[in-house]
Amino acid sequence: MPHLYRSLLGVLITISFAEAAPTITRLTPPSELFSSGREAPVIARFLPDQRFDLQATVRPDAGQSITGFEFAVDGKAIKVAAERTSKVTEGLVKDMPAGTTVVSLRAFSHTVPGVHGLSLTATQSDGQTVTARGNFEVVALNGKNGKPARNVIILLGDGMGATHRTAARIMAEGYGQGKARGRLAMDTFPYTGMVMTSSLNAIVTDSSPGMSNYVTGNKAANNQEGVWPDDTVDAFDNPRVEYLSEYLHRKHGKALGIVTTADVFDATPAANAVHTADRGFGTGIADQYLDDRKLTGLTVLMGGGRKWFLPNSGDSVKPQPANGSQRTTRNDYVLPADIVAGWGAAPGAKDPQRDLIDDFQKAGFAYASDYANLKAYAPKADKLLGLFAYSNMNVAYDKIGGRRGSSSVVNDYGFPDQPMLDEMASAALTVLAKQPKGFYAMIEGASIDKQSHLMDSDRWIMETLEFDRAVKVAQDFAKKNPDTLVIVTADHECSGAAIIGAATISNAQLRSKIGTGTKDAQRDEVVGVYEASGFPQYKMLADGYPETTDIDRKMLIGYGANADRYETWLANATPTQDSQQPFVGKEPLKNYPANPNVRNQGQGFLITGQVPGQQAVHTATDVPLSAFGRGAHLFTGVFDNTEVFFKIGQIVAGGAGKPQAD
Repeated sequence: MPHLYRSLLGVLITISFAEAAPTITRLTPPSELFSSGREAPVIARFLPDQRFDLQATVRPDAGQSITGFEFAVDGKAIKVAAERTSKVTEGLVKDMPAGTTVVSLRAFSHTVPGVHGLSLTATQSDGQTVTARGNFEVVALNGKNGKPARNVIILLGDGMGATHRTAARIMAEGYGQGKARGRLAMDTFPYTGMVMTSSLNAIVTDSSPGMSNYVTGNKAANNQEGVWPDDTVDAFDNPRVEYLSEYLHRKHGKALGIVTTADVFDATPAANAVHTADRGFGTGIADQYLDDRKLTGLTVLMGGGRKWFLPNSGDSVKPQPANGSQRTTRNDYVLPADIVAGWGAAPGAKDPQRDLIDDFQKAGFAYASDYANLKAYAPKADKLLGLFAYSNMNVAYDKIGGRRGSSSVVNDYGFPDQPMLDEMASAALTVLAKQPKGFYAMIEGASIDKQSHLMDSDRWIMETLEFDRAVKVAQDFAKKNPDTLVIVTADHECSGAAIIGAATISNAQLRSKIGTGTKDAQRDEVVGVYEASGFPQYKMLADGYPETTDIDRKMLIGYGANADRYETWLANATPTQDSQQPFVGKEPLKNYPANPNVRNQGQGFLITGQVPGQQAVHTATDVPLSAFGRGAHLFTGVFDNTEVFFKIGQIVAGGAGKPQAD
């Protein structure tokens, strides 16, 4: 009986202390060991010496505070300078109990391959302690594996699934008796795999982790890039993980080039160089490109987004400044001291009046404001900034229309002399090829995604054609520089696009049905499936684009992740409004259709969507990845998006090896 009493007393004492002890509610890097108690799969994985932050959220007992903490790896305490650590109790997300503390250790790295245990022990003011455990892996590199790659080019067709590639091929090359008469450039890459695209917190990713996962080797949460989630509200203090650009610049001296048809602050370009928990903080994102160029090796930055680089004489965008500036303190950044100390990052400043274009030029960047400047400056420049629109650049359909004199859209936006993506890619590679230790470049066809969201089939197909011409530029570069790896892929699929067939009637007959607004007239009498779809034939002109997308018996696209829309099957004369343009509410842009739910209303028939809202959405469908050049053979099979990072790391740092014989 006394023995039983002592046992029960021991249990009660244990329960009492367990109930009284502080608790650790978050441990970063993320791990299944911490969240579920399972040791696999290992979520956080790193290249040897890749840097990343350690962080935890600790909740003390009522009336207590957290007085100390210690991170340990494999049971050995991590000792770093005090300025690389912090305890934060203010600026936390809502509903955190009083005294909740976020503790951080910045810019840790480990060089020993294998799975390692991570622990955090926190002490509260009454002396009680609590320990939480997780794990991470350091992925080994084979250092004697043949010749390494000097240059890496990732071409990212945002939102580009298999359907997008197929539709572009049908339009560009045509089919004869079931066989393609030609191939896209990306079709000629010798190795192809399939990529699983999910983010840290959802099966359906957005573009921030969609890109970030490729170039950190770790899962990010939706709307976040280069960081993991935390429990603070600051968009720029989240725990970081080192980007491919930073790793390659720090370890191998390589330069970084970023080219996009989007606003340069957008998720995909920023998720190569900027660490933030909010992809919408445009002022801070644009500033970090320049401020932290010594960390990333930034040498080329091109796209739209001039609105973030122009000084704002005040601190508001209502009314819109006459120069189009969108700079405000609300979306700017100042970093905490421990990030500055640990990462060597610039501290930042809330400075809406900053002339960022001028600062880039003072840092040695040539500045191109249009295609004429780009052609003139690229051959001579060692560093290059190109900003060709206030926000997102016009899409290929409208840029080509402007060059042919058949469209005024580029004039309506105020930027008639915008380069095409292949012209930007060529200029970027001209500059980057001068870098003595090689480079990493990301070239994005951004509006494949944006026009898929809007279910504007003609425009996203043309975007894919423009993107493929940039692929050809990169492929030709790699042929001349065989120590180059070229990857073509997407961050996710957008809209659930599907080639459903082709129109059974001529373009003139299709136009005669405008305004009938019935499924009988505009669907049942138009849509040809199976053998009725035949083989649509487009006439391609010397500029590489179709004479018109409104041909007789044109290819028809359906959507599986669509919002409501009115469908005529004909090309829309103007694009749908782009809400990111600073002057979208003024003439003539305010007269463009606001969204697909009103576009073609009264002309087309209503197709009811599967998703709420006014746009199609991303899907969780795997996407193709094709590879060419040094190490391309490693990109086959089905693999997670984070695996791309480790394959590139092996090819650059350890050597590409040789394809295995069958």
